[in-house]
Order: sequence, then structure tokens, then C-alpha cells
Amino acid sequence: GNIYWTDHGFNLLEVARLNGSFRYVVISQGLEQPRSIAVHPEKGYLFWTEWGQTPCIGRAHLDGSEKVVLVSLGIAWPNGISIDYEENKLYWCDARTDKIERIDLESGGNREIVLSGSNVDMFSVAVFGAYIYWSDR
Repeated sequence: GNIYWTDHGFNLLEVARLNGSFRYVVISQGLEQPRSIAVHPEKGYLFWTEWGQTPCIGRAHLDGSEKVVLVSLGIAWPNGISIDYEENKLYWCDARTDKIERIDLESGGNREIVLSGSNVDMFSVAVFGAYIYWSDR
């Protein structure tokens, strides 16, 4: 098994074996402020949220290849990200727009607002079965 993480200091996405061996940089180009990541091992996808000058939701293969931007409009501070493996949906929360949204994780289409609050400063989101969990700061 592998573990993936973001390095905010160097703006990298990295991976290593669970024991810390075979550490390497998966993505180093085009990242300014990566926030959160989610991995879909079965489909071989890595998703991340990016604050930076151009906030976005990105996807790449687990080796960092075929990097694409799935969402770049209508987001400001995308924080937590989570995968609904049963429905093939990708969820994220935005600390500035105070929303939880979702898209199809393959196409990036069918964008929907799942929850919209006010002044909640959403920090993380998780999806399990029929439930959505979130935290705010």
C-alpha cells in the first residue's frame, strides 16, 4: 500500500510506501497551494484541491500523468475533498462560498450544490454511504 500527501511548503504532491520507503514526488508543476487530496485506487485516480491564484479541483493518474482540471469556475477556497465510491461522485467543500458541491469524478460534469450554508467556513468533508459529514473551523 501507498500513502499520498500534500507538501504545502514546497507545493508538491508526494507518495511513499506505508513504511516510508520509495518516496517520490508525483506532481510538482502547476501547483501553488495544494490543500487536500483523495485517492481512488481502483480507478487509478488522484484528486486534489488547489487554493492558489487559480483555485481548482484537479485529477491525475496515481503516477501524476494526464493531469486535468475538473473544476475552475465558481470556487475560491476549496478545502476538503472526498470520493463517493458507490456513486462515482467527487465531493468538496469551499471555505469562502460556504458550499459542499459534487461532480461526476470521470467527466467532471453534473455539478451540483449539495449543501449551502452561511458563515460556516467549511474545512473538511467525508462521504460514507448515504451520509455526508463535514467540519468547520
